[in-house]
This record gives sequence, C-alpha cells and structure tokens, in this order.
Amino acid sequence: MVELKRKTSTFFGVPQIREFIVHGVLASIAGILIITFSLISPQFATLGNFLNLFRQIAPNLIASVGMTYVICSGGIDLSIGALLAVIGVLAALMARVINNVLLIIVVTLLTGMLAGAVAGYFISFHNFPAFIVTLGTMTILRGIALVLTKGFSIPIDPLHPVIVLGRGWFLGLPVPVWIAFLVILVGGGFFTLTPYGIYVAGIGSNEEATRRAGINVKRVRFFLYCFNGAVVALAGLILAARVGAGSSYVGQGFELTVITAVILGGTPLAGGEAKLLGTFLGTFVLSLVGNGLIMAKISPYFTGIAEGVILLFAIVANRNLRLAIQRQLKV
Repeated sequence: MVELKRKTSTFFGVPQIREFIVHGVLASIAGILIITFSLISPQFATLGNFLNLFRQIAPNLIASVGMTYVICSGGIDLSIGALLAVIGVLAALMARVINNVLLIIVVTLLTGMLAGAVAGYFISFHNFPAFIVTLGTMTILRGIALVLTKGFSIPIDPLHPVIVLGRGWFLGLPVPVWIAFLVILVGGGFFTLTPYGIYVAGIGSNEEATRRAGINVKRVRFFLYCFNGAVVALAGLILAARVGAGSSYVGQGFELTVITAVILGGTPLAGGEAKLLGTFLGTFVLSLVGNGLIMAKISPYFTGIAEGVILLFAIVANRNLRLAIQRQLKV
C-alpha cells in the first residue's frame, strides 16, 4: 500500500508542474474571454448574467465530478447525457403524482446508481471496454426516455416543490450553485482525503501494480461507476427542475461538454491523475464561450464547433506540455 501511494502521488514532478501551468492558462483564458465579451456586450459582465451562468452550468459541474474520477481510473462514460434525460423524465412523471421532494430525490439517485452499476458490472467484472459498454447503455437509456415520453416533453407544475432545486435561491445564490459546491466539496474531499482516491489513481496509472498491492480493482471500479451514475442523476434532477420539464431530447452532446471540461482542466485521458480544480476551470471557460456567443448575438450553434476544437486542443496541449516538462526535468 505504501508503494502504491508513492507511485501515484509525488510532491514535486511532472503532474504538479503541469497542473500549475494548466490552471494558470485556464484562469488567463477566462479573464481574456470576460474582457472580450464585456467589450462586445455590456450586459455580459453583470452580476445577474454571472449568477444565471453558474445556475446553468451547475449540472455540468456536478456531472464533471464523477467524470473526472472515471477518466482518472482510465475509463470513460458516454451514457451520461442519455441518463440525464431519463432522470429528468422520471422526475417529471413522479412530480405528477407525489409532492414529496425527498422521495423524488432518493428514487432518482437510486436510478442513477443502478444505471452506473449496470455499466460498472460489465466494465469491472467482465473487462469489457468502457467505451463500448457505455455506448450501449447510452443507446438503451435514450430509448427508455423516448418510450416513457413518446417523444413529447412532460411538464412539471411550476408550483411543485421540486422546482426549488432548479430555480430556488438561498443566501443570495441560486440553489443549484450551492448543490454543485457541496458535490465538489464532498466528492473532492472523499477522493483526496481517503485511500479510495489513491486506489482510483492507481488503477488509471498502473492497474496491475494496484492489483498486486492487494486492492480489489474490480470492486473499486464498480463503485466508481455507481458514484458517477448518482451524481449524473442529481444533475439531471436539477436540470429538469430548472427547465420545468422532462424530455427525451435533453442531454444530447452533454457527455462531450463534460469530457471536454475534464480534459481541458488537465486530467489526462489516459488516466492516473484527477484535477478537480482544473475541471471547474475548464467548465467555467466552456460556459463563458457559450454564454458569450449568445450575449454577442452570435449563433449558439457555433458552441458545438468551439467545444470540439477546444477538446482537440486540450488533448494535444496536455500531451505536449507533459513531454516538454519531462525533457526539462531530465536536463
């Protein structure tokens, strides 16, 4: 166990230097975007717009916590957008018959965990590629959402108490922002302060060494996908409460946005490292691009193009930065 910890965390080396550089670059890009869009649209740099922006990206931030650690383990989950839709539809259907918000939360979280458990079972205990498994579960979940809605949106009564999760305010901030903050705090703390985070990073960096250290790799990976399903379910519930409806078309491209934010934040696609602060900055930068294009009265359809370009840039930049730092450390 001591050997595993030594291999997956160093006090000073390539990961720490790269993390410092990536965070600095992302903060600088965010500052440049804010200044640029503020000059184009005076309404951009207003408190109201930024509060609305953080309310909108709260589901992305929540889902990105799970995705950060899934990618850290060397995995991937392409089904989160479809799961987002299923959870929204389920919440809307339940809101029609019950007013108990706690029951809706529990049922949706358990549903998300179940979806994650199905994918995690085949990935962990049968060693199927995560890409293939989650591609299959994505299709299944999207189909379930279509069957439940028959292609129509299911509205949620604006007076239903569950709406507070998406539209409510608490101490001057939107409720979704508080929920996202708690998920980041709890999720980050759990994976940082407990041995579980070391296990996840160990699986991503050297699975065989982790197994030989006595870690039950299959069980760790299985519960990781369960956790990911739960946080995505919470994100789906908040999104449904914010838009006031459940729809089978919600979440299309959501997985691309979340994965892009994680990779942009410095978590390598190959696994072994988790950069939660970087994920937050990556999500913020992507939201600035989308929101800024709208405020500048530029077609929002360009957002998808921008996200794809940013994803490719992040992958190439992370690899080149890692290699450059390694060469410098050897000199």
